[in-house]
Amino acid sequence: MVTRHIASSLMGIGLIGLFTCNNVLAQGVVKIDPALQPYARVSGISGNLDSIGSDTLNNLMTLWAEGFRRQYPAVKIQIEGKGSSTAPPALINGTAQLGPMSRKMKGTELDRFEDTFGYPPTTFKIAVDALAVYVNKDNPIAGMTVAEVDAVFSKERRRKHATPITKWGALGLKGTLAQSTVSIYGRNSASGTYGFFKKLVLKNGDFKDIVKEQPGSASVVQGLTKDIAGIGYSGIGYKTSGVRVVPIAAADGKPFVDASYANAMNGSYPIWRYLYLYVNKAPNKPLSPLVTQFLSYIYSKNGQQVVVKDGYFPLAADQAKKELKKLR
Repeated sequence: MVTRHIASSLMGIGLIGLFTCNNVLAQGVVKIDPALQPYARVSGISGNLDSIGSDTLNNLMTLWAEGFRRQYPAVKIQIEGKGSSTAPPALINGTAQLGPMSRKMKGTELDRFEDTFGYPPTTFKIAVDALAVYVNKDNPIAGMTVAEVDAVFSKERRRKHATPITKWGALGLKGTLAQSTVSIYGRNSASGTYGFFKKLVLKNGDFKDIVKEQPGSASVVQGLTKDIAGIGYSGIGYKTSGVRVVPIAAADGKPFVDASYANAMNGSYPIWRYLYLYVNKAPNKPLSPLVTQFLSYIYSKNGQQVVVKDGYFPLAADQAKKELKKLR
């Protein structure tokens, strides 16, 4: 039986040590690293900026665009978020300067880019997401193991759970909900969230055919708001009052861990990821002043405050500084 308590350390998969103690929590409120510097406006910035890619990052890119345009009212920014798989071709075809993705580029996408330009795209880590497993707000489930999540969503159960999970009673629920069939919501294959969840949680196993594929992150959450028997996955930034985030245990006998900022900081929440922004930057050549300043805004105090506003987790000042070096 898995018991729920504050997590210690389950899967320190690289996130531990990335954040500094300056990223603090006050009564559960996420605060940014005070060492981050405010954005400093420069002169001569104008033009059009196009972003094509991740639906998960759609709101965050829009909020960044709004903040950036307050600095430069003459700049025009277009945001299109239909899925991470749309970012690489947009960068290759030159229809976008910015390619937000909620997963890393695949080998085939990188190869196609390099075949076209002779060099790889430049990758920027822009925020951290605790990818959430959501249920309806009235679902009382205490938590799930990663293997149970796999057994709910996957045909193959590569995490070796003994049986497929089709009823809520198999997850310990009582009463009328126990006999209800688990109603599964997910994303379509164009989504980086789909690909990340499939790779990390399902170990690249196939999703069940009954998964209700949704066109966007918000659609998953909206569906669960109306479906007491529903379960789905989406970025933590899409949490609403109509859903609950299910605490997750890395394995049987391990504690259930909330998808909180604190647990992302200590690496104990087992389903987390970076969110990325890809650009086409030729070696030894600077990016355009417009793209350079947009990225500078993202890594400023102003830009990381937007990350918190949208419900995701900010980078520490040291990490922002490391990413900014890529501009040079």
